[in-house]
Amino acid sequence: MAARYLKNQRLPAVRLWQSMMISSENAGGRAISTSSARFQETPNSKVEEAEPVDKPSPKDRTRILVLGGNGFVGTHVCKEALERGLPVMSLSRSGRPRLTESWVNDVIWLRGDLFEADQWKDQLSEVTAVVSCVGGFGSNAQMRRINGDANIAAIDVSAEKGVQRFVYISAADFGLPSFILKGYYEGKRAAEDALRSKFPYSGVILRPGFIHGNRKVGSMTIPLSAIGTPLEFVMKNLKPVTQLPLIGPLLIPPVKVTAVAKAAVRAAVDNAVPPGVVDVWGIMRLGDRT
Repeated sequence: MAARYLKNQRLPAVRLWQSMMISSENAGGRAISTSSARFQETPNSKVEEAEPVDKPSPKDRTRILVLGGNGFVGTHVCKEALERGLPVMSLSRSGRPRLTESWVNDVIWLRGDLFEADQWKDQLSEVTAVVSCVGGFGSNAQMRRINGDANIAAIDVSAEKGVQRFVYISAADFGLPSFILKGYYEGKRAAEDALRSKFPYSGVILRPGFIHGNRKVGSMTIPLSAIGTPLEFVMKNLKPVTQLPLIGPLLIPPVKVTAVAKAAVRAAVDNAVPPGVVDVWGIMRLGDRT
């Protein structure tokens, strides 16, 4: 009876949270796919828009590579890095996003599959830090592959090529029953474990909850902030309450996409940001700094 009561009490909040998360990570478009079978490329090409370069000396390795840089969070990370004066490359299956803002022209947009490292690993010779925004929803197997295996592949290759820092945008733990979004969280945590192993002194894990902001899809703007802003205002000072059993984790506040982007870029370039997990309140603090 107790288990049945607990399930009945939590499912409404779970459904609300799940709909918010899907809107945040996949609103107005599809999640990044890592299926190499659907990646279209010419037989002799490895990475679109990339030209061979001589391997630079370590002092010249100043570029940031954003994985999934054409998505909701990824585009904000690219824009934030440019505003800091940093050269930026983005890698995704679809390449350049359908945005008309002028800053888009300043990013090198690459097309590639994370499971096909030969397509893109040579680009890491130019890279100081990698920020991964790769994630998505689907069946448990799909979520485990997208959120876990794809990021693990990127982490392994980045470590092999000598990348200095790696930032992974993961997800907060809302204390949901294990059968809800099982593959999603299994994938996220597996990627976190891989990052701790390969980048023990320079791997940073950001764990936001619901990420909100105005998402542009073509000429249309999706106002995720209409939900996120008031919730963040109310919930951001409730950190002690989130330690309560059962309902506490569900009160983790939303966070602005611009704050996540600022925190990610800062973690990528600032050695003062220590390795390990940064929770939503840490993201807010990093995002508030210039």
